[in-house]
Amino acid sequence: MLDLYVSWSDYHQKIEQLAAQIYHSGWEFNQIVCLARGGLRVGDILSRIYKQPLAILATSSYSSSGKQQRGNLIFSRNLTMTTENLGSRILLVDDLVDSGVTLKQTIPWLKKYSDSPIEEIRTAVIWYKACSVIVPHYYVDYLPDNPWIHQPFEAYELMSPADLVEKVSQLC
Repeated sequence: MLDLYVSWSDYHQKIEQLAAQIYHSGWEFNQIVCLARGGLRVGDILSRIYKQPLAILATSSYSSSGKQQRGNLIFSRNLTMTTENLGSRILLVDDLVDSGVTLKQTIPWLKKYSDSPIEEIRTAVIWYKACSVIVPHYYVDYLPDNPWIHQPFEAYELMSPADLVEKVSQLC
């Protein structure tokens, strides 16, 4: 499999499947941390379903046009959250685990920068690629062929505000 193309409908359905899988596991958590940018939508939906606070950690490891070249992993300076302290049982979510480096390095980052003790961190993603150095606790699809995944929101990376205005005006 060279590339995997995902529609908005498929994307949301997979997030729902992930939510159901977590529910069936019986594991209870009191905090969701999502990795931005890819994990934002996943974290938002899970936070709404589970009624748990959402924290956001911005990370970046892809560069170049098309964002298909992996570079150095960069963490934001702070974790963004609306609660005073980070929860003790954290569900760490992203859209996918590719190399696994981001998820693997985020766990010690959270433990180091948290002001409160962390009892447990579990990981959840939609897609788990075979090339990953970490196996997520929860995932919807295992991808043994390591395809490049084209997600529906990636179209906006190639669009300028002027392009969007033109697109919207054609719809009216």
